[in-house]
Amino acid sequence: ATLDGNDLQLCCDLTNTDVYKDGSRWLHKDVVHVYRTTFVRNAALRQRLVFTNYGNVDLKLPVSLIFDCDFADIFEVRGMRREHRGNTQRFVDTPQSVRFHYSGLDGIVRETSVHFEPAPASLKDTSALFHLNIPAKRSALIYLTVTAQVAERAATCSYVKGLRDAHRSIRHSQVRETTISVSNPEVEAVLQRAVSDLRMLTTHTSDGPYPYAGTPWYSTTFGRDALITAMQILWLQPPIARGVLRRLARFQAKAFDSDADAQPGKILHEMRGGEMATPREIPFGLYYGSVDSTPLFIVLAGAYHAISGDTEFLREIWPNILLALAWIDGPGDPDQDGFVEYARETDSGLSNQGWKDSDDAVFNSDGSLARGPLALVEVQGYVYSAKVAASRMANTLGDESLSRRLRAEAEALQERFEKEFWLSDLGLYALALDGNKKPVRARSSNAGHVLSSGIASSDRAARITEQLTSSNFFSGWGVRTIATSEARYNPMSYHNGSVWPHDNSMIAAGFARYGYGEKAGLIFDSLFDAAIEMDQGRLPELFCGFRRRPGRAPILYPVACAPQAWASGALLHILSSLLGLEIDAASRTVKLSAPRLPSRVEEISVANLRVGEGSVDFVVKAKRGEVTVDVLAERGQARLVRV
Repeated sequence: ATLDGNDLQLCCDLTNTDVYKDGSRWLHKDVVHVYRTTFVRNAALRQRLVFTNYGNVDLKLPVSLIFDCDFADIFEVRGMRREHRGNTQRFVDTPQSVRFHYSGLDGIVRETSVHFEPAPASLKDTSALFHLNIPAKRSALIYLTVTAQVAERAATCSYVKGLRDAHRSIRHSQVRETTISVSNPEVEAVLQRAVSDLRMLTTHTSDGPYPYAGTPWYSTTFGRDALITAMQILWLQPPIARGVLRRLARFQAKAFDSDADAQPGKILHEMRGGEMATPREIPFGLYYGSVDSTPLFIVLAGAYHAISGDTEFLREIWPNILLALAWIDGPGDPDQDGFVEYARETDSGLSNQGWKDSDDAVFNSDGSLARGPLALVEVQGYVYSAKVAASRMANTLGDESLSRRLRAEAEALQERFEKEFWLSDLGLYALALDGNKKPVRARSSNAGHVLSSGIASSDRAARITEQLTSSNFFSGWGVRTIATSEARYNPMSYHNGSVWPHDNSMIAAGFARYGYGEKAGLIFDSLFDAAIEMDQGRLPELFCGFRRRPGRAPILYPVACAPQAWASGALLHILSSLLGLEIDAASRTVKLSAPRLPSRVEEISVANLRVGEGSVDFVVKAKRGEVTVDVLAERGQARLVRV
């Protein structure tokens, strides 16, 4: 099975085994070739089966297609067991179609229809029989369309029209996108795989384009994942940031709800629309158990406005930004010590609410679990960035008093943070402060996120960079989530010793921010080396943190999502960090600060890089240690400057 050139269709080649009838061989093996192509679009799966007779005689071939529909919730697929389920009915609607009808426990009726072209010789509720007359060296075709509906019946269209519309949609989106190309074909293939996967994961919602977190488990609206993904690719696809901000603003919490870990102003963690969500068999219908989504919302809003200059949209979401700031200073800091912290309000919620949300992800030096409420190290960095960004946005909107106050609050937070979180004997910031305001003394990759926020002092940034690139952290394939020296280190653990590409991209961005571009390049190279060992050159959600060995590929994590949005965005994010890319719509300027290229790349071309209403095209070349920048085009009064 392979994907086609545009990643639209799954293409499978099949053939027959020896077929016996009445004790004698009726059909020799490898006579019939079956070419099956499948694509999914607009809530419908469409499939074409081409049966080709390579024999020398005409063939009357019986073909049975078996199908069924169980309407399992995604959490059932993951292994959760339910005492009760809804009721499923099956109907043969027409000689060409079957309808499955499911009355869920949430009161919602769901239907799935299967339609065949041409009409089968006989049709039952779970099978269709065809009698194909295939002349020698000729072919016969069967088309089927599986359409999912909720409440209303959805119209179907032909396989050919659906595929043509999909191609047209891709071409239309590519015209508007920033494009990149690199001189190394292997690097080019990995980057284009990432771009293609992000396109596939992006769903067009009523609020705009939104990157769903990942398949198969997280193909839905997540807050933190989408915010980080949008920041990773903001330089390439600004409209995604706008879609993410608008959607999360619409679902911002407006009231207290302990079951959903919701407080006014808080930004969504996860939204599920399956049958188990509405009756709260799971708490994730609208669930707000993320301590970092709210500050990251403000950070993305500031970053989007900086490169787009879209002040009209900023005014639209400004009330949501103010509510988010109020949450940071209010419910997000219940003891008013100046640090944002979390503690779940019910046993059904997530016990850990940072990006490492496993039950065992926050632990002390002896391996015991840290007791909350917990103030995570990276969250304080996000809050610092949020207040700096909000200060700039307030100034843009003419509220100079608020702007000054937010900047002062950011500076005060920075001072408190350095005092309370730094552990000089470890050469790192503490993973968190526990419920007694004691540092959680675990060496973790979270400290690298602090660098990307800019809250760290330069001397401490140097020590963190040294630590994270030592063999204690660096596996050869990337930075591990925790160091090998720690009590709970396990290279096969989800969050305690594995390698996460998005985590590495945040760390690399921090390295570049503090002037350690060579170390950022090391992370790019290691993740690229991992990607080319993966299926289709695709970085998964995570992989195991075993030490890199000669001639051995990375060890896969068995149930990692692939593709995963923020894993797909990782190398693209690091690339922009290596280029030292800064986009400022106010001055219509693209800046490249001390640009460098990955070690395997001699040239990179960037076309249609947008800055406000303008755009630039440029080429960066590296030869014998020298980096040059050639400007190919500047449009809409945009200009490119190398610093």
